[in-house]
Amino acid sequence: MRIDCAWEAPEAVTADVAIVGSGAAGQAAARRLLSRGCSVVLIESGGIDHDDATADFNRGDIVGQEYHPLDHSRLRFFGGTTAIWGGRVAEFDPIDFERRDWVPHSGWPFGPAEIHSYLAEARALLGVDGVDTTRLPRPYQLQRLSSDELAVRWWSFDPIFDRFTIDRAADLDTDPRCTLLLHATVREVVLADDAASVERLDVRTPSGRSVDIRARHYLLAAGGIENPRILLASNSVASAGIGNSHDQVGRYFMEHPHARGGRIVGRADWRWLASFAKRKVGGVEVSPAITPAEALQRREGLLNSALTIAVRQPEGGNHSLPKRAYLHVKHRTAPTRRGRSLWKFTKYLVRGYTGLTGPFHPWLMKRISGLDLALVIRAEQAPNPDSRVMLGAEKDAVGMPRVKFDWRLSAIDVDSVAGLVDALGRESRRLGLGDVEPAGWLANPDKRWVSDELVSAHP
Repeated sequence: MRIDCAWEAPEAVTADVAIVGSGAAGQAAARRLLSRGCSVVLIESGGIDHDDATADFNRGDIVGQEYHPLDHSRLRFFGGTTAIWGGRVAEFDPIDFERRDWVPHSGWPFGPAEIHSYLAEARALLGVDGVDTTRLPRPYQLQRLSSDELAVRWWSFDPIFDRFTIDRAADLDTDPRCTLLLHATVREVVLADDAASVERLDVRTPSGRSVDIRARHYLLAAGGIENPRILLASNSVASAGIGNSHDQVGRYFMEHPHARGGRIVGRADWRWLASFAKRKVGGVEVSPAITPAEALQRREGLLNSALTIAVRQPEGGNHSLPKRAYLHVKHRTAPTRRGRSLWKFTKYLVRGYTGLTGPFHPWLMKRISGLDLALVIRAEQAPNPDSRVMLGAEKDAVGMPRVKFDWRLSAIDVDSVAGLVDALGRESRRLGLGDVEPAGWLANPDKRWVSDELVSAHP
C-alpha cells in the first residue's frame, strides 16, 4: 500500500518494523522482513520523483574538506541516492575487518566469516551473480606483478542503473503487509521517558502535520549523513542525541576520495589499457583494480586503497567538448525522471561504445591528443574522529536542524596513496612497462588531499 503524505496523511501507522529510508539498504531490508512474515512501514522523505522543495532538506554547511553541495550530492525520493547508482560492486578483503595497529580506530566487531553466507544473496540482488570475482585470474600483463607488492581485485557492475526506483519496486508497492509512506520526513526518534526504548517516530508531512509511527523495531537506513543527523536531532529525552552519551554519533565520517595518483611514461600504453579494459564474464561486466598486497600494507603501514589506469587529460588541461557535454548531463541536469532517463541513455551509449572499441579508443586518443596514461585513485580513508556530521543552527521546513558537515582526511590517507603508487613504480620498472611519475601533491609536506576533476569528476 502506498500513502503519499503530500495528499493524504494518516494520524498514525503501526507495523512490526519501521524502516527510515527507501534506498538500497531500506529496500533490501524490507524485502527480507516481508519474506519472513513481518509487516513493514518504509518511510521516505520524498515522493516518487525529484522535486526542489524536498531536495532542500539536504542542504547544509560544508566546513571541512571540499565536497559537493549537500543538496546536490544526495537524492531524496524513493530509491534515495541509489536511484541513480553507478552499479560498481566490490567485496571487502579480510584485512579490512581487522584491527590494524597502524590504523587508529580500525577494526570491525565481526569478521568476513559472519557475512560470507549472505554474499550470494547480495550478488543476486545486484544482478552480478553470474560471476564469482574472487576466482577470476589476473589479466595477462598483471599476472607478473609480485604478490608481495600488489594485489589485483575485480569489480563487477550491475547492468541496471535504476534498480532501486519505484518502477522496479512493484513487489513492495503491492504487498498488503508493506506500507510505503512518501513525503514523510522523520523529525525525531522519540524515546520513552526512561530513554531505554523507542516509543515512536515523529514524522512530518510537507504541510507540517505530524504522523506517529509505532513499531516493535526501528531501522535507520537513511545514509551516512542523515542517520547521524536524525540521531543527534532526537534530543527531547536524551539531550545529546540518541546513542551519543560518549560523543561518538556523527564522528568518523568516511568517503572513498578520488584523486590523480600520477602517470605512466613509456611504450607500454596498449598493454596497460588492455589489462584494465572492462570485459564480460558469465554475462557480467567486470574490471580489475590494483591494490597494495596485504604484505605491503603490513610492511609499510598502508591503507587498502585502489588504483586503475586510464587515459585522462594532463594535469591543468581541459576536458574535451564531448566529455564536457556528458558531464553536464550527468551533474547539471535535475535528477527528475526525465533527467535520469537522459543520463541513463547517455550512459548506455558510452557503455556500448566503450564495449565495442575496448582499449583501442583510449589508446588512439592518447596517441593523437597527448593525453596521460593516468593513475586513477579510489582510496580507503582512515577512521578520523574529527571527520564528522554535526548539527547547525539553521533549521529546515519541518524544524530539523540542518547538517554542519566537517569531512577531514588524515596524513595516512595521502601516505597510503603514495605507497601504492611507489609500489606500482617499482613493479612497472622491473617488468619493463614504463616509469611511474607520482603526482606532485603526494610529496607535499602538508599532507593535504588534492582532488582533480580531470581524473574523476567528483571529490
